[in-house]
Amino acid sequence: MKTRKFLSVAVMALVFGATSFAQKTVMVGGAAMYPSKNIIENAVNSKDHTTLVAAVKAAGLVETLEGKGPFTVFAPTNAAFAKLPMGTVESLLKSENIKMLQTILTYHVVAGKMNAADIAKAIKAGNGKATLKTVSGGTLTAWMKGKKLYITDENGTMSQITISDVNQSNGVIHVVDTVVLPKQ
Repeated sequence: MKTRKFLSVAVMALVFGATSFAQKTVMVGGAAMYPSKNIIENAVNSKDHTTLVAAVKAAGLVETLEGKGPFTVFAPTNAAFAKLPMGTVESLLKSENIKMLQTILTYHVVAGKMNAADIAKAIKAGNGKATLKTVSGGTLTAWMKGKKLYITDENGTMSQITISDVNQSNGVIHVVDTVVLPKQ
């Protein structure tokens, strides 16, 4: 009986261990992004995403992004936020603007896990474009130029996916170079 129990534990360890090793650890913002950690646990370590993490905290979305998911997150870098007009980020972080901040942040999130190959497949099926429904209720259009993936918001702003397939325990992150915004 003890041998059988030990064997079943050993098999489970091998199965779950193999699953986590199958997904590679990716470096983002000078930090390792571990597939065994959730979106928030990884994002807080990226030097390139301090603005995004501050915004997620201010918007009260930490618990959501630590949740089961799965989520596909298009994560703007600090440089992406710096492209916004001066004072925009500071204004959005004020408590009276929490709803707008939540809408903008959830506009960067798609329910389900879509890795780069899934997005490319959807683009091919859509004859060059794929419409992605965001958690905020808006849409992003995914497209490719050569082998590079892009998303375009409802206002026509383009954002390139600079690092794709950063796997998380509750989804995947794609790092983007521009903040996308819903139609105002």
